[in-house]
Amino acid sequence: MSSAQNSNESYCTFTLSGDVTSGGLPSESEIRKDLEDTDPQVKRHALKAAIMAMLSGEAMPSILMQVMKFCINSQDKPLKKLTMLYWEVVPKYVEPTSDEILAAASGGNTVKRKLLPEMILVCNALMSDLNHPNEYVRGSMLRFLCKVKDEEILSPLIPSIKTCLQHSHQYVRKNAALTIFHAHKMFGDNLIPDAPELIQSFLLSEKDVSARRNAFLMLFNQDEDMAIGFLASNMDDVGKYGDGFALLVLDLTRRVCRRDPNQKSRFVRVLLEMLSSNSPAVSYEAAWTLVSLSNA
Repeated sequence: MSSAQNSNESYCTFTLSGDVTSGGLPSESEIRKDLEDTDPQVKRHALKAAIMAMLSGEAMPSILMQVMKFCINSQDKPLKKLTMLYWEVVPKYVEPTSDEILAAASGGNTVKRKLLPEMILVCNALMSDLNHPNEYVRGSMLRFLCKVKDEEILSPLIPSIKTCLQHSHQYVRKNAALTIFHAHKMFGDNLIPDAPELIQSFLLSEKDVSARRNAFLMLFNQDEDMAIGFLASNMDDVGKYGDGFALLVLDLTRRVCRRDPNQKSRFVRVLLEMLSSNSPAVSYEAAWTLVSLSNA
């Protein structure tokens, strides 16, 4: 396991407007008090201030439980979004002691990451949103999990993520496919050893264009042979799968044929079919792919 690090830069993937910092950030005690307020706007301002403070290097340890108590069950959508941003930047591991750092620097044992005990409650909150009856809450949580880089946090959520692949709403299914792609890309078979097979089965039954495209993206990047096998078995239907799927097929064609020119014959049929596509982007990419491969 990698060494301990609580650097916010390893989690932050967003920026916030600076309106909350005008006049200076409130203190930790003031933020804690504002989070208890019944007015969602006051809570939003306080939570944004906490995020800005943590991005500036402040630990804000007492804010975590306040967010757990007063924010996670809120029905206010902007506050819900800010809570997800808070989960992204909040320190998740116990800071190593100076003795542990010195021992590691002198050639001793590598410092092991220790998850904060409060993160168990955070995982429960994340799981609650993954099983939420509202499809958009589920989908938003799945999108957030695509940014999580901590195996210890993702691991207990995997069964719920898999269940989301069978949800009745396409918004949930397409984001579940992306989340599985992210987890498998980050941690390989440690978290989801059957991810390629799971996504292949999902592809065979999926009807939504976006969800199918996201699932094929996962196979394209994580199990190329399975992606080629799916394409070979569904060559006649590629034109019905949408522009996003077709562009991925063209990317796959270029990658495989540049690595092994003897594979060109396997893709000629689908290339010729895409040349007559109604989508200008697909027909252009197909023509460019055909020309580039003919010169290879």
